[in-house]
Amino acid sequence: MAPEIYKWFNKKFPQNFIIKNPFTGTLLIALFVFGFTILYKPLNTHASGALSYEATMGCYSFLSGIFLFLCVRILKTFRYFSDNKDWTIFKEILSVFIVLFILGVAIYLLGFLIEQSKKRWNITTFIGSVEGAFLVGIIPMAFFTVINYRYLFPESSDYEGNIARPGMEIQPPENLIQISSQLKKEELSFYPGEFIYAESDGNYVVFYLNKDNVVKKEIIRNSINNIEQQLSGIPYFLRIHRAFIVNLKKVRSKQGNTLGYLIKLAGPEFKIPVSRKNTRIFNELSALYHS
Repeated sequence: MAPEIYKWFNKKFPQNFIIKNPFTGTLLIALFVFGFTILYKPLNTHASGALSYEATMGCYSFLSGIFLFLCVRILKTFRYFSDNKDWTIFKEILSVFIVLFILGVAIYLLGFLIEQSKKRWNITTFIGSVEGAFLVGIIPMAFFTVINYRYLFPESSDYEGNIARPGMEIQPPENLIQISSQLKKEELSFYPGEFIYAESDGNYVVFYLNKDNVVKKEIIRNSINNIEQQLSGIPYFLRIHRAFIVNLKKVRSKQGNTLGYLIKLAGPEFKIPVSRKNTRIFNELSALYHS
């Protein structure tokens, strides 16, 4: 059970709109909180001594919005939260929790400016401020999370388990790839979905192709540099090592760190190294094609 839970929490997921767009997102939260409190007067909200109820809620909403905007900007300076392409369900939940907690702290601190401070310096008021932020703020935050629910289900992915992206719901037919050789009478053709990887072997390049669910090895006389140029039109074909070009859609797992990876490809236990200089581009591109 534990591995399944871990896998679920680390599933790729679109970044929350409010985190991805701090200015627009915090403005939406401020407007929502202001409108919600004016209409429903939740959680015993009340006017301050010097301001009307509407003015009090306006001050709380928009001043806490500024506080929240700064919080999100600071949050995104941390490496863990900086890359929206490497976003996961766990990061989504954690970031929402942090944002709402900071919102609660902001409301508590703003109370010292807006209301009578002598009545606020206690743990009960602090907990009440944080609780109010969660109960009201969770509505807009959760909305932008819930609208991406389809990314949690396999049927929302393109073939081979890759996360669906805008414009990819209907896959266009694949075009046949023609690989030329240094020998005039020699050529190789295959569809992108059939390509697993290619490996340099002296003056030759060995192609591993999945044709009719059977892995076949094809050898052609050429350099890996020239083959890389011929395959450059396919965005998910990447040269990850001086001797290897792989189909990122065929990657099943990786081991290692920024010094280099060892990846496993679909097929009979293909294991390919990713060189140190290619780990970053590998992470960035593979995130686009895997859930």
